[in-house]
Amino acid sequence: MNILDKFHHWRRKRRWDKQYKAGQWENLKSEKESKRYFQIIDYLKKYGPTNPSILDIGCGDGVLNERMKEFEFSSFLGLDFSKVSIEQAKKKNFPKAEFISEDAVTFQPTRNFDAIVFNEAFYYIHDSEKTNVLNRMLDHLNEGGVIITSIYREGIGCWEYFKENPKLKELEFTTVKTGEELQYWKIGVYKKV
Repeated sequence: MNILDKFHHWRRKRRWDKQYKAGQWENLKSEKESKRYFQIIDYLKKYGPTNPSILDIGCGDGVLNERMKEFEFSSFLGLDFSKVSIEQAKKKNFPKAEFISEDAVTFQPTRNFDAIVFNEAFYYIHDSEKTNVLNRMLDHLNEGGVIITSIYREGIGCWEYFKENPKLKELEFTTVKTGEELQYWKIGVYKKV
């Protein structure tokens, strides 16, 4: 990233911290948003191994973990750019879960996972870093593991990184609709081959 991109990246982080402090991301807990979270969980059940270890990139204050009450997993690592959202997630004391504030661009996993979720996060990664981030995560995805990507609306400039990666095979792709024309998500699940 050039210096101007780094500045915008830093400014976005500060904005998210401010928005989480003000409660502006509470809408992630809404009924409309629940549809996409339940689709992610459905893909974990359908395509992930039993009792998976999960990495949630873009976890916010732990909404996916909160919705996984009936889903068995061995461990859950939530990662978010916003320190404020991570502080809020930690206060919830989820069992078998850990939350860290890190930038996906520089995050170096110290262990492998059975499932990695890009939770409304991949399109925020600068284009010059998308391939690097995806390949680094693939290096820490167990054989036969899955990557699930949820993107608001079209996700222009994102899907080709998954569809064209020779290490990934698309298993399923769906659009989650809400009844409002402009509020929908595209969610894809890919298996490491």
